[in-house]
Amino acid sequence: MGFIGWIILGLIVGVIVKAVMPGRVEGGWVTSLILGVVGAVVGGWIGDLLFGNGEMEFWNLGSWILAIVGGLVVAGIYGAITGRNKSAA
Repeated sequence: MGFIGWIILGLIVGVIVKAVMPGRVEGGWVTSLILGVVGAVVGGWIGDLLFGNGEMEFWNLGSWILAIVGGLVVAGIYGAITGRNKSAA
């Protein structure tokens, strides 16, 4: 799957992230969608490094799992960083 495919999958993951972690992601839908795209791309990159085949398809369950986990991790990191900055100010 190419970079555009991971972006499209990331937009879908952004909606899932917003549904799963509504309080952790501040900034609304746009932030959730951006974090979903970043998480999907990062998850795809890490999956390509780990599995090394580069044959991930859009409708492959493994691609979706990597994208969702990547999105949740990126959203969790974002929530931790913005939560610390907000309490320090």
